[in-house]
Amino acid sequence: MLYELTAYELNKKLQKKEFSSKELTDAVNSRIESVEKNVDAYVTFIEGKPDNNDNVAGIFRNIPVAVKDNICTKGIKTTCSSKILENYVPIYDATVVKKLKEARVAFTGKTNLDEFAMGSSTENSAFKITKNPWDTKRVPGGSSGGSAAAVAAGECIAALGSDTGGSIRQPASFCGVVGMKPTYGLVSRYGLVAFASSLDQIGPITKDVTDCAHLLKAIAGHDAFDSTSLNTEIPDYPKALTSNVKGLKIGVIKELVAEGIESGIEHVFSEAAKKLESKGAQIVEVSMPHIEYALPAYYLIAPSEASSNLARFDGVRYGFRAQAEDLLEMYKKTRSVGFGEEVKRRIMLGTYALSTGYFEAYYGQAQKIRTLIIEDFKKAFEKADVLVSPTTPSTAFEIGEKTDDPLQMYLSDIATIPANLAGIPAISVPCGLSEGLPVGFQIMGKHLDEMTVLKTAYALEQTIEFKEKPKLN
Repeated sequence: MLYELTAYELNKKLQKKEFSSKELTDAVNSRIESVEKNVDAYVTFIEGKPDNNDNVAGIFRNIPVAVKDNICTKGIKTTCSSKILENYVPIYDATVVKKLKEARVAFTGKTNLDEFAMGSSTENSAFKITKNPWDTKRVPGGSSGGSAAAVAAGECIAALGSDTGGSIRQPASFCGVVGMKPTYGLVSRYGLVAFASSLDQIGPITKDVTDCAHLLKAIAGHDAFDSTSLNTEIPDYPKALTSNVKGLKIGVIKELVAEGIESGIEHVFSEAAKKLESKGAQIVEVSMPHIEYALPAYYLIAPSEASSNLARFDGVRYGFRAQAEDLLEMYKKTRSVGFGEEVKRRIMLGTYALSTGYFEAYYGQAQKIRTLIIEDFKKAFEKADVLVSPTTPSTAFEIGEKTDDPLQMYLSDIATIPANLAGIPAISVPCGLSEGLPVGFQIMGKHLDEMTVLKTAYALEQTIEFKEKPKLN
């Protein structure tokens, strides 16, 4: 089936004219028609038209790609899966969308997410709950659950997600696909609807590491429209894809392979690490003593930034507006009705943390902990070239299982949040199954060292040869 192949494989076959671009688009559209009713990955569909310009290079030409619905698309609704932006149509493209248009991808649509990217299960969408293609009674993870589920189900070949505290890597782990959060500032955030500006980063979700490297190359680069964009040379990421990891020092973070990790996850992770060791890599244990404070620090910093960023949704300039007798009542009604429960919870948390008398005690302290975690990473990287851990403490949980307990939901991001706080690159690669559900192996690298992260991920992928697919009809 064409929808099961990677972009790299499809590009080779398209060049050999084994099938046409239209046949590929039709195959993916047919797959969407067949399984979308069971998965609910999309908020909006886009009719991708094949490009006939043979002068355009790159493996993503005419490849069906989905975009998370918090990334702006000119003339196409961008809802953030929120009632407040239900009918919002941007007048410009996000920089990453512009880059994908230049690469001549065939867009399939905008994918579902936890409202404003706030959540770990894609149950917080105002429109629908996305299901995990491996077991439709389970969540796909979040907040980029729609993108990860669409890739896993063959409803697109690759997708873009955004990652603020694990929102690419955690759903990639749950859905058995590859997901990467690049170094903060490597990929432009212009046109990404902001959640937490010092943490947000756009990245690829793909079927394998090769596609991930190629898609990252397509979207990375300096952007004058993003003041946090890094003006740095972009390496040729696909050149990192060699299986030679002889002498590579791989640091296992002991605090992330400890209490709270499911035994099945720990076993699959340990076996995968041994396979890298068998290829000549050196496994060392590293300690990051402040990493246990990453979760509380994140849940002060991210809501504080969200409180500030979401203040713009007031019913005046764009988006949903409630009918009211006066301006103040209109503000209150618009935000009460327009935002979902989780978004309101985080706005209140953030507003409290930033308020007079509490700012230094909460937000200020959280930023100090962030600095300590960055220092922990620097020390750990003195002992190892990359750092590894399970991506998630559990496999995909059942829909509704954690909705009444926000703290349990937040704990599913315990291993992914530290990389966002430090701004370093991290990837999740499927490394096996635990009780029939995918397990993700997380690899973190030094600032701007995506090449070593991708090399390690590729070596792991080639060694494990994870071939299992969800049995979705």
